[in-house]
Amino acid sequence: MPAEQIEAALDENTALLTLSHVAFKSGFRHDMERLTAAAHAKGIPVLWDLSHSVGALPIDLSSCQADFAVGCTYKYLNGGPGAPAFLYVRKDLQEKVVNPIWGWFGQDRPFDFGLDYRPAEGVNRMLAGTPPVLSMLGVEAGVDLLLEAGVEALWRKSQDMYRLVHGLWQQELAPLGMGLGSPDPEEDHGSHVTLTHEHAYPIDQALIKNHKVIPDFRAPNGIRFGLIPIYGTFGELEQAVQNLSHILKGETFRSFQTAPAGVT
Repeated sequence: MPAEQIEAALDENTALLTLSHVAFKSGFRHDMERLTAAAHAKGIPVLWDLSHSVGALPIDLSSCQADFAVGCTYKYLNGGPGAPAFLYVRKDLQEKVVNPIWGWFGQDRPFDFGLDYRPAEGVNRMLAGTPPVLSMLGVEAGVDLLLEAGVEALWRKSQDMYRLVHGLWQQELAPLGMGLGSPDPEEDHGSHVTLTHEHAYPIDQALIKNHKVIPDFRAPNGIRFGLIPIYGTFGELEQAVQNLSHILKGETFRSFQTAPAGVT
């Protein structure tokens, strides 16, 4: 959604502005600094969903004075299946917010086992129950790799991968009737590309089952490819486009069911 349209909608009836930093379908990236400032100018707090941007591109919540942020760790942070989510609360707000989930880890002096709930100081009050320790170990390993590689370097590679897929789409796939559901490379975008087709779901299934390429299907007509710069290669992207071209030219997708059977 254009920034101007969001800014125009902010008024005295707005209690909270909440946006995905990178949209989960298209990969469009909102201007975090601009929209946070626009909301704050009208006294409106902001919550950012970083699920599709954290670990893929540089994010500076402090410099733009974001109030809150949430996200997941199983995507670009490489935490693996079942990896926990995270919450960010700006430091000056941490003593003001109230956690409606009164878990024992969010209580002050939890091992006193007091019967009256008193929230812990700072961001610890946002904790709830016992954390999933094994899942958190997976996240730690993923974040260590991310820090070693460097987010700036990963973002540069991600942009190169994005430009490659966009160029291959123009050359190989657009003439075969496949559309683009993501911004052009020179526009604001994240680290995934969505291609569109009226037979998107069976094409998605053909990629998975015939070619071992695993994208996401997103209704109604999107096939989403995650560009994972920390371990993905340019050759893999070229191969995926070749596979797509083969499926479209041979119409091999027609042997797969058209109705989605679950999440891919």
